Amino acid sequence: MARIPYADPVANPDIALLAAQIKRERGGKLLNLYKMLLHSPPVARGWLNLFTAIRQQTVLPGRYRELAILRVAVLNGADYEFAQHVPFALKDGCTPEQVEGVRVGSSSPLFDVKDRAVLAYTEAMTRDIRVPEAVFAQVKALFPDREVVELTATVAGYNLVSRFLEAMAIDHE
Repeated sequence: MARIPYADPVANPDIALLAAQIKRERGGKLLNLYKMLLHSPPVARGWLNLFTAIRQQTVLPGRYRELAILRVAVLNGADYEFAQHVPFALKDGCTPEQVEGVRVGSSSPLFDVKDRAVLAYTEAMTRDIRVPEAVFAQVKALFPDREVVELTATVAGYNLVSRFLEAMAIDHE
């Protein structure tokens, strides 16, 4: 159960327009995450802009974005985040076995060299913050600079998501 009540856009007209925008941009739903964020409209708006950029305006292939997001969720124990991103991972080319293999991580034989590089980078950023040179060199060798930046922003951003979800005890939909 969430630690504070979710914001109610129906009862609070000050957030109704922002809630409607979120619903439009997020497939017609107002997820519990956004219901919580709406307690602070500036934070909710900034969050929406950041994650719209990461998820919808980058060139990093969705498969790698979703592998990173799922691995962050596993490492941080963020079940809500994991559950929300399974459909995206499947849509972006991961098999159900690979989705489960993310729980094992970069050592899983289910992944190719690029997948394992993404998972190792995600693990280093999430667990240790400082990425070993060998891990970074592998990512740099496999991805163009723009995609390295976008992967880094994805991992960093979804660490933010999982920490917010877990601190506020956001309920599954």
